[in-house]
Amino acid sequence: MVRHPDLIVGLEYADDGGVFMTPAGDALVQTVDFFTPIVDDPYDWGRIAAANALSDVYAMGGTPLTALQLIGWPRDVLPFDLLGRVIEGGAQVLEEAGCTLVGGHSVDDAEPKFGFAVTGIVGPDRLMTNAGARVGDRLVLTKPLGTGVITTAHKRDSVDDLTLRRAVQTMVRLNAGARDAMAVVDAHAATDVTGFGLLGHLRELLVSAEVAAVLDTSQIPILPGAAELLEAGFYAGGSQRNLESVAPMVIDRTGDDRWIRLGADAQTSGGLLISVPARSQEDLLAALTANGETGAVIGEIVPGPPSMTLR
Repeated sequence: MVRHPDLIVGLEYADDGGVFMTPAGDALVQTVDFFTPIVDDPYDWGRIAAANALSDVYAMGGTPLTALQLIGWPRDVLPFDLLGRVIEGGAQVLEEAGCTLVGGHSVDDAEPKFGFAVTGIVGPDRLMTNAGARVGDRLVLTKPLGTGVITTAHKRDSVDDLTLRRAVQTMVRLNAGARDAMAVVDAHAATDVTGFGLLGHLRELLVSAEVAAVLDTSQIPILPGAAELLEAGFYAGGSQRNLESVAPMVIDRTGDDRWIRLGADAQTSGGLLISVPARSQEDLLAALTANGETGAVIGEIVPGPPSMTLR
């Protein structure tokens, strides 16, 4: 059964998680995410996987409560002490988030995989979806782009330690502070920027609200080293598929195709993309700063059928 009177957000929405009303009147947020290693260090992989899975709950304004661990492991190929480090990394981030690990499941798999199914809770009045953007809103992004480009270069032994370390620091940072910041302003919509890239997740937001967007590429934050690595040809297959998918909706007035390519770059544990009234953008930026987060106004919502203009 995929329909129920208490199902607020379900399969018909391209949102960050499912939302179900409990008999007590709370909104239950549920999401799941797992992936293969994107860095060599097993502890960092575990941390990134946990932060990435928790992000969907934060994007909907929620507080993570419990998590179920998902593991695929080639038991006859990789030692279990490596898996132990992955699990330790994930547990550290769950503890930071105040999220309780209650169980999980593991399978023997030819390729290692790790992640979590997360359940959170949010008051119905604080529930945030990707469907409420309004004409005149400003778009605020809370983490820089480029993790896909950097981790792709890392897999090919072509990135320096500092560039990789900065990317890891970004990916393990929870979006809890960004969630708290958008709760103190009258934000209209939000989503987290992950596997579909900035443009892919923005497309979902625009289609849901039946509006368009204009992005100021000079204001889009990028991780140090990402632009150079992109220029050197490091671009994941998933990012290329993203690019092909969003291209028909993009009007590129920059004269520089790196912006659409960076916009389609598949992110891991990226920031929140928040649609907020213009009158509240400074309050949001101030709240982000107060919470130790970053934020950049990268564009605005405009009338028209769903499209994305880069300028």
